[in-house]
Amino acid sequence: MKYTYQYKALPTTDQKLELNLWLRICQYWYNRQLGDRFDWWEMNRSPVNACPLVASLPKLRDRPNYYNQKKYLPGLKKETVTVEWSGEALDFSRVPANTLQEVCKRVDKAFERFVAGDSNGNRSGKPRFKPQSRYRSMVIEGAGLELHSCSVGGRYLYIKVPKIGLIKIRSHRHLPDGALLKQLQFIKKNDGWFVNLRLEDPAVPAITPDSILPTWENSLGIDAVLHEQDYLATSEGVKLPSLKALRKSQHKLTRISQKKNARKRGSKARRKLAKREGRQHQKIARCRKDFQYKTAHKLVRTGKKVFFHEDLNLKGLSRRNAPKQDETGAFIPNGQSAKSGLNLSWADAAFAQFFQILGHIAEKAGAVVIAKNPAYTSQLLSYRDEVIFTDTTIRNYWDESEKLLVDRDVNAAINVKRVGLDVFPTIKRRKGNIAIVGSITDVTSKEVLRILRNA
Repeated sequence: MKYTYQYKALPTTDQKLELNLWLRICQYWYNRQLGDRFDWWEMNRSPVNACPLVASLPKLRDRPNYYNQKKYLPGLKKETVTVEWSGEALDFSRVPANTLQEVCKRVDKAFERFVAGDSNGNRSGKPRFKPQSRYRSMVIEGAGLELHSCSVGGRYLYIKVPKIGLIKIRSHRHLPDGALLKQLQFIKKNDGWFVNLRLEDPAVPAITPDSILPTWENSLGIDAVLHEQDYLATSEGVKLPSLKALRKSQHKLTRISQKKNARKRGSKARRKLAKREGRQHQKIARCRKDFQYKTAHKLVRTGKKVFFHEDLNLKGLSRRNAPKQDETGAFIPNGQSAKSGLNLSWADAAFAQFFQILGHIAEKAGAVVIAKNPAYTSQLLSYRDEVIFTDTTIRNYWDESEKLLVDRDVNAAINVKRVGLDVFPTIKRRKGNIAIVGSITDVTSKEVLRILRNA
């Protein structure tokens, strides 16, 4: 099994200067390859509806790709490369070869996703040239990487990096015994350098969703709540609180941003405030990730082997409302002011990141995380085929026949679990109304009622 551990790097002053130089060369090499691809794209295409009869065709050359762009590296290493606009001299021979080749892979992946799309057919936006503030990481892999533990209380590690030597790392967590170092990634953040260690542990077997048979006892349904102080609801009747890291720090972030925007662009005061703003964003992100890791560990400690969660369309949920116009063509309020607050809450919750973290932790514990379509799971009673929660304002339902108060979110989590176990009824739309075609709800009604009464 492969996983990544991140540590705080403590390089010396000379090592920091060398790492900054490596990052600058990688940034220049990235932008140069991207510009070469854009030039070829513009020079070797013609409009589909207007082909010129007389035109001077440029000399045709092969389309730039990973392999022919990588062939430029031996020539670039022979002498220093001068940047035209700044006159800066860059020595490519000081950077490891596999690091520069990894930059070629990075460009190739970004451009292919723009042209052809990824494995799912989803195309991304046009790749952008990276300024210094946006290019912050580089990868080192292959031979020459070694880890050395320090005997001073076990608080530090030393990693041997080609062309630099030993770099000190703060060991805040123990490295697994027998883990093999496969890849190293340096990341420059606002508070210094960090290092990602890509480890392979042969003692931990890889778990696939097909290797575990989900049952009612070994599975858990999870519903994303995002209501008031609740973050998640589980099919065991438990509701987990939210952190709202961005909401709690909103006033600090707004105050710093307003001060920064009032300063002149390019001034020293603006750069200082921009760095302060970045540290505040970094603090929010770390608080959120720490909360998500603790929440994921809490779920995994329940001992369940299969976790079902909603396959949320987060891009659609956080999309802006369509503009509205009256009869005269003037724009009228479309509810975007209220929707902006909801979009901020979705971003603050970061459910996509949480489910990804849960998947990593569950895999290490021998469990799997599976996303399921949540259609109608928030509306239907989990123990009876009856549509109750037709509006989001209905948070509870009192069942007079069962003498039971049903919580909307816990009910939805149970339904997500039923969808994962394939015991959720088949529902179709008939003339705008919900019609239940096939149902096996009675199979799990007793277990569901027991959970709701305990909750």
